[in-house]
Amino acid sequence: MTLARFRISALTPLVALVLALGFLAAPVAAATTVTAYKQAVAEAAARDEALAEFYRGRDYAPIWTSRGDAARRRAFLEALSRADDHGLPRGRYDADTLAALFRDARSQRDIGRVEVEASRLFLQYAQDIQTGVLDPGRIDDGIKRRPPRRDRLAQLEAFAKSSPKGYLKNLTPKSPEYTRLMAEKLRLERLLGRGGWGAEVPGGKLEPGDSGPRVVALRNRLIAMGYMERSASQSYDADLQKAVQLFQGEHGMNPDGVAGPATLEQVNLPVETRLQQVIVAMERERWLGPDRGKRHVLVNITDFHARIIEDGKVDFITRSVVGMNAHDRRTPEFSDVMEHMIINPTWNVPRSIAVKEYLPELQKDPYAAGHLRLIDASGRVVSRDGVDFTQYNARNFPFDMKEPPSRGNALGRVKFMFPNRHNIYLHDTPSKHLFAREVRAFSHGCIRLSDPFDFAYELLAGQVSDPVGFFKAKLDTGVETQVDLARPLPVHIIYRTAMSSPKGRMEYRRDIYGRDARIFEALSEAGVVLRAVQG
Repeated sequence: MTLARFRISALTPLVALVLALGFLAAPVAAATTVTAYKQAVAEAAARDEALAEFYRGRDYAPIWTSRGDAARRRAFLEALSRADDHGLPRGRYDADTLAALFRDARSQRDIGRVEVEASRLFLQYAQDIQTGVLDPGRIDDGIKRRPPRRDRLAQLEAFAKSSPKGYLKNLTPKSPEYTRLMAEKLRLERLLGRGGWGAEVPGGKLEPGDSGPRVVALRNRLIAMGYMERSASQSYDADLQKAVQLFQGEHGMNPDGVAGPATLEQVNLPVETRLQQVIVAMERERWLGPDRGKRHVLVNITDFHARIIEDGKVDFITRSVVGMNAHDRRTPEFSDVMEHMIINPTWNVPRSIAVKEYLPELQKDPYAAGHLRLIDASGRVVSRDGVDFTQYNARNFPFDMKEPPSRGNALGRVKFMFPNRHNIYLHDTPSKHLFAREVRAFSHGCIRLSDPFDFAYELLAGQVSDPVGFFKAKLDTGVETQVDLARPLPVHIIYRTAMSSPKGRMEYRRDIYGRDARIFEALSEAGVVLRAVQG
């Protein structure tokens, strides 16, 4: 990732002055009609429908530039001066520039223009801090999220009627995860101000029993990161092995206690990289919005796990396999609602798989992939006898392909449906060996579960008295059966490389699809900077 420049955190003298004085340096718009002021407001707001409607609706009365608006100006300038705390592009609504506009406004036309400019900056800041700086879909076509943007006119009208300090404070996302990410951001900024974690660990693999300068470098790095107490040992002893295991567990790796190339790569990542991950995670948290459901399914693509969350606590967790890192197979990010499960499912082979993977096999051998049935446009099973598959291509292949329910079915014995235009769902799989892998990106995009039966029992627990017996009875019939959920469940498929653990400690994952790198690049272009905090 490209590193951004650093900024030292501090209120500038100009902002501090305006905050202290709390008023405009020039006479401000009076309650009486001021033609020059109104004309300036109307002209400045004309290019923005929400601003124009807002000021017309109040007969151009100010919310920023009257003498009674000092508290609003003060609260907003103070909020803008802390935009860096949230990883926002401070230059979009620079507090210095706005403070100078307030200070230098002399004529009624100047006052009218700064009035509208303050409202414009407020709307930009409010959107950025509530629901994100970026448009996710423009960053990566695998991010299918639409942040819950608030209506801009309603935002202004609500702000005009509210306590400004309280309103601005309430714009900040209230999720515990955002709060913990923000705390981690400040911690990393202070580490950056102190020079980071020290020297990198040189060379290749290290393991218990080793000794020497490289072991000392690893020990010192893990001490600086907080994974072990201070030590003078120069050997790869039990304490160092335990620290390596802890580090591995909190970075999504197999905790074998051996510092191999993959572990050392993560150990050697600088503070700047972790800070970038946290800033991106904060932006992603803003995209997700506050309404996630008291009970919901959470799938973190980079973490290779699926969870059922209730009241902020993990009720159930299982390993997952996600889409491989290829353009048409990466698992997309989106939210939907799980409505039902299908026990003993039929696999309706996606057309892309049918023509790209199976058609070439059929052209070589018409009886290849014999576990799949060919279905014509009338829904009838077609015999392969006499079919010349060489006459077909990806455009004119006339058949659907289906795999009937079985133990070897590609979907396993159960799938969990939240109907969506991406054709993504959670399901069982006969390929159980893949769950032992550290990086589990092998599917065509859907999410395979290591413990799908237990997942089903958890979903059914609230609607049947014996979820295990109920599920197994349906399973034993071998017949495809749909079971509706009495309590439909929100599903959030997310992509987080920085996330807090239940104990509050931050954990990090690898950017398997490169999406976070693209997001941080876009944030940098928007004006977000890495900040080193002294002290």
